[in-house]
Amino acid sequence: MYFLYSVLLGAALALLSPYFLLKGLRQNKYLHSLGGRLGAVPEGARQPAPRSSAGAAPGAVWVHAVSVGEALAVEPLLRELRQRFPGRRLLVSTTTRTGQELAAKRLGADATFYFPLDFAFACRRTLAAVKPALVVIAETEIWPNFLRAAHRAGARVAFVNGRISDRSFGRYRFWRFFLRRALENVDLFLMQSEEDARRIRELGASPGRVAVGGNLKFDLPAPARPAFLAELEKAAQGAPIVVAGSTLATEEEKLLDALEVCAQAKGRKVVLLLAPRHPERFDDVAALLERRGLRFIRRSRWTMNDARPDVVLLDTLGELAGAYAAATVAFVGGSLVPAGGHNPIEPALWAKPVVFGPSMENFRGVARALLDAKAAFQVKSSQALGILLAALLSDPVACQRAGEAARQLVERERGAAARSAARLAALLEEGVTP
Repeated sequence: MYFLYSVLLGAALALLSPYFLLKGLRQNKYLHSLGGRLGAVPEGARQPAPRSSAGAAPGAVWVHAVSVGEALAVEPLLRELRQRFPGRRLLVSTTTRTGQELAAKRLGADATFYFPLDFAFACRRTLAAVKPALVVIAETEIWPNFLRAAHRAGARVAFVNGRISDRSFGRYRFWRFFLRRALENVDLFLMQSEEDARRIRELGASPGRVAVGGNLKFDLPAPARPAFLAELEKAAQGAPIVVAGSTLATEEEKLLDALEVCAQAKGRKVVLLLAPRHPERFDDVAALLERRGLRFIRRSRWTMNDARPDVVLLDTLGELAGAYAAATVAFVGGSLVPAGGHNPIEPALWAKPVVFGPSMENFRGVARALLDAKAAFQVKSSQALGILLAALLSDPVACQRAGEAARQLVERERGAAARSAARLAALLEEGVTP
C-alpha cells in the first residue's frame, strides 16, 4: 500500500510540475524551498554532534505548522513546551513560505525549516538530520510515509489542535483502509472537539490514543494594534468601520454588494478595512475597487489625508489580527463562498461582534459556540449580510452585547496549550527517548 501511495503521489506531482514551475517563476513560490522539501535541513536544525564523552544532547521537540494560521495557533503551545523541556531543542517546520517567515520571526524556535515532501527518502533524510524525540503535528496533517518514517526513527508522534472538516472527512473515509495503517504510527491525538475525536476514531485511530485537548487558538492573546489604526479611525470621521478578514476570490464583490445594501438601509456609508486572504490577489482586489468607483487606500502606501476612504485595502502581512481592534463589526471571510471559513476567534479576542456566511465547516465547533453564545451572526447571502450590517450598525448596544459575549467565550475556552503540553510531556516520559 505504501509503495502504491508513493507511486500515485509521484505521478500527481509530475503532472502538476508545470503548474508549480510556472508559479515558482512568476510568484517566487515553491522553487526556493525545493531543497528543504527534499530533506536538505539547514545546519541550525540538525542534531549537534556529541562534544564530549557525556554523549549526545537529548532529542529535539519538532512542531509542524502548515502555514500562518497554524503557526500562530501553536505559539502558546511553544511557550509551554519551552518551559517543560528546557534541555531540548525546539524546532518548527512549515509548508508555506509565509508560514516559514512568521515562524522564524515570531515563534522563538531554535531553528525553522521546511516540512519534507511525503516521499520515504525525503522523510528519512529529514528525520536523520533532526533526530527528534517528539514530533508534534498541528491540526490534522496525515502524511503516511512521514508518520511511518517518524515511528521507525523512534520518535513519539502526536497531533495537537486536531480537526477534521466535513470536506476532509469525506475524502479521508474513502481511503480509510490505508489511513488506519498510517494512523497506527501516531501515539496521541489531541483533538479540538468531541466531534473531531469521533471522526479520527472512525478513520482508524486507536480510541485509547484519542483525547479532546481543546482549541489552541483560544489561548492566543489579543495582538498589538497596528500603528496605522489611530489614523484610520481619524480618517473614518466617526463612520462605523467594518473589518473583513481573509476574503477569497469573488467574495469581495459579494461583500461590496452587501455594503451597498447596508448604505441604502442605513442611509450612511461605512469604512471597509478589507484584507484578502492571499497576497497574490492584492492587485486584483485593487483593480476591483477601481472598477467599482470606490475611493480606497492601500495600506502599503498609507498616507493620511482629509478625505474619508470608502475602503482601506490591507495589502500587508501580519496585521489583520490586530486590525480587528478597529472594527465596529467584523466579517470573517471564506464563508460567503464554499471554502469552509476562516478563524472567527481573532475578532472575538477584541470583543467584537462576529459575522460570517453559511460556509464555516473549517471552524465548525467555534462557529457554533459563538452562535450559541449570541456573540456571532450567520447569514446566507450578500443581501442578508447587508441587511444585518445595517441593523447592527444602527444598534451600538447590540454590538457591545455581542462583543462582550465573544470575549467571555474566549476566556472560558482558554487552557488548551497547558493541557496539551502536559499530555505531550507525559508521552515523552512513557518510554526511553533519544
